[in-house]
Amino acid sequence: MIKVLIADDHMIVREGVKQLLNLTLDIVVIGEAHNGTQVLQQLQEKQVDVVLLDINMPAPSGLELIRLIKELQPQLPMLIFSMHNESHIVVNALKTGAKGYCSKNGDPKLLLDAIRKVYGGQRYIDVQIAESMALASAFPEQAAPHTQLSKREREVLMLLAQGMSVNEISTQLEISNKTVSTHKTHLMDKMGFDNVADLFRYVSEHGIV
Repeated sequence: MIKVLIADDHMIVREGVKQLLNLTLDIVVIGEAHNGTQVLQQLQEKQVDVVLLDINMPAPSGLELIRLIKELQPQLPMLIFSMHNESHIVVNALKTGAKGYCSKNGDPKLLLDAIRKVYGGQRYIDVQIAESMALASAFPEQAAPHTQLSKREREVLMLLAQGMSVNEISTQLEISNKTVSTHKTHLMDKMGFDNVADLFRYVSEHGIV
């Protein structure tokens, strides 16, 4: 049996995935986690064969969580299961240590195939995501990471690049601190930034300030 740990901060997603996996004879859900801390804790307590991981959860999350899992269990296959299908996010996740990347918008049967493949030592990338990655590679000028951000995320990116704090951005955009922090987290994950220094470096290199 393939023992899977489901890591997603949305209960409805976890329940849906559990129902799907319960229909199989070779895959079993060994645990659930709704944040990065729980993922790391359960990996120390349980024998897990595959981590089905949402890349955007309460911290630690994203590339940081992938690195932490890799340090804890270097051989453990991680299958990213996400709504964020931008090619640069996929590439960053795979480079950091994920074994596969599966879209939440895909056919449920493909998720089962993906789990089996990464468990068997293979890599898996959703076909539509792979096509997007191929197009991004062929036309890099059309695929700059910051062009994939939402309008509000780009606004927050620009203000952060100007050295403004979360509180200052909140005042500037007339939105709550929590909303600014959420946008910041999302754009950092989408862009593959580990810290604000990466953000400054990116905007400088691309001349977008």
